[in-house]
Amino acid sequence: MVHQSPRSSAEYTDLLQRWGEDFTCIAPDSPGFGQSDPLPDVKPEIDDFADALIAFLDALGVDRCAAYGFHSGGIILVTALKRHPQRFLRLAVGGYAIWTEDEMQNFGERYLPEWHPSPYGEHLTWLWNRMLEQSWVFPWFDTREEARLSVAHADVPKVAQAVSEMLDSGNAYQVGYGAVLRAPRDIPAIGSEVPPCLISAYDGDPLQAHIDRLGEMPAGWRAQKVSTPAEHQDVSLAFLQEDAGEVAPLLAEDSEEGWLPLDHGLVHWKGTKGGTLVLHGPAEELAEPGAGEITIDVPGHGKSDPIVSPREGGDLPAGGSRPRGSAHAFEESISAAAAKLGAQKIRYPKLPEGDPARLYPDMTPDRFGQYLQRAWQAARAQAFFEPWYEASAANAIPLDTTKLEPAALHTRARARIRAGYAARHYHEFLEHMTKDTL
Repeated sequence: MVHQSPRSSAEYTDLLQRWGEDFTCIAPDSPGFGQSDPLPDVKPEIDDFADALIAFLDALGVDRCAAYGFHSGGIILVTALKRHPQRFLRLAVGGYAIWTEDEMQNFGERYLPEWHPSPYGEHLTWLWNRMLEQSWVFPWFDTREEARLSVAHADVPKVAQAVSEMLDSGNAYQVGYGAVLRAPRDIPAIGSEVPPCLISAYDGDPLQAHIDRLGEMPAGWRAQKVSTPAEHQDVSLAFLQEDAGEVAPLLAEDSEEGWLPLDHGLVHWKGTKGGTLVLHGPAEELAEPGAGEITIDVPGHGKSDPIVSPREGGDLPAGGSRPRGSAHAFEESISAAAAKLGAQKIRYPKLPEGDPARLYPDMTPDRFGQYLQRAWQAARAQAFFEPWYEASAANAIPLDTTKLEPAALHTRARARIRAGYAARHYHEFLEHMTKDTL
C-alpha cells in the first residue's frame, strides 16, 4: 500500500485494519517521507522511487504481491510495474494524473516551495493553511473560483494528521513529490504483458476527470468513476481479492528496531535487546541508543500508541503512595516493554522542574492551528528558562545557541506536539516513581 505525497503510511491506518481481514497489509513510508530516509541522489526521479519500492520488497522477502496506491502512490506503483512486472499480481490505483501542458505550467515551482523551519515558527502558519485549504482549491495556491473543489472541509483531526506527516518529511517532501510530478504519464502500451490494473476515482477527487484522459489500455486494465471514497475502496478491494489465493510469506524483521504489541497498542523501540532500557523525559522522544542500551518512545510519545484518551485515566488520588489511573498504566506498559525486550534494568530520566499543568500546555489540534505555535514557543522558551514558563531572571539558564537553531527547535516542538496530553500523565508516573525510590 503506497501512500500519496506529501503524506506517509499513516494515512492508511484505518484501511490497514479493514483490508487486514483479507490480506497481510504492508504500508511503507516512501523515501524521504514519514520515518524513511531520503534517497541518496540529489534529485532522484520516479524510476528511483519505483526501484526503492522493489528493494523494500526484497528486504522483506516478498517475491510477488498485489498492491494499492493512491494518487502519487499510484504513479510510483505503475512505474514499478512497468519496470518489474513479474513482482506484482495486480494493482488497484486511486486516481492517475494525466496533466496537460497548461496544467503543468500552472503548477510550476509554486506547487513545491522550499519548506524549512524558521526561528520564530512562521513556517507553521503556512503549513497549517496549506494543508487546510488543499481540499478547498486545487492546486492549493489557486484561489480562482474555477479551482474550487466540491469536497471542501475543515476536518481538524484530518488536517492535523497531514501536518504531522509534513513535520516528519520536512523539505525532503519536495524531492519525492517533485519526482512524481515530473514522471512520464504513459501507462503500459496495448499488447504489453503486464498484470491487471484497476484505476478508479470518486466524485470530488480532482483526478476523476483524468479518467477520460487515460486512452486505450492493455488487456486486464480498466478504469471507472465512482461516487464516494468508500466506493473507491470497495471496488479496489474486490479487484485485489481476485488474486488473493497465495499464502503470505513470513516477513523479515529488523533486529535493532521495531514495534512491540502490548495490551494498549504498539510501542516503538530501538537498540540491543537484553541491554539497559533508557527512558526519555516527558514531551520528548527516544534518542539513539548507546552500546548495550534500548530506547523506546514511551506510550503516547513519538511513534508509540497512547494508553488512554484525554478523557480517561483521571488524575492521581490525593495522598496516594502508588500510581493510579493513567500513571499506573504507564508503569504496567513500561514494565511489559522491558520484559519483552529482555532489559536487565531501567534508567529513568530526571524529573522536569515545575508545575505539570503549566509544563505541558494543551496540544489538542484546533481549527486555526494555534497548538503548533504553542509548541514552538515552548520549545524556544526551554532554551532560556527552567521551568520554561517562568520568564524571569531567577529562572534563567545558561544560553546554548545550538538549542535555538531552527532544526533543534523543530525536533523539540514536534516531540511536544506528538506527546500532547500523554506528557503530563507520564510526568505524574515519573513523579511517583521518584517518590517510591526515595
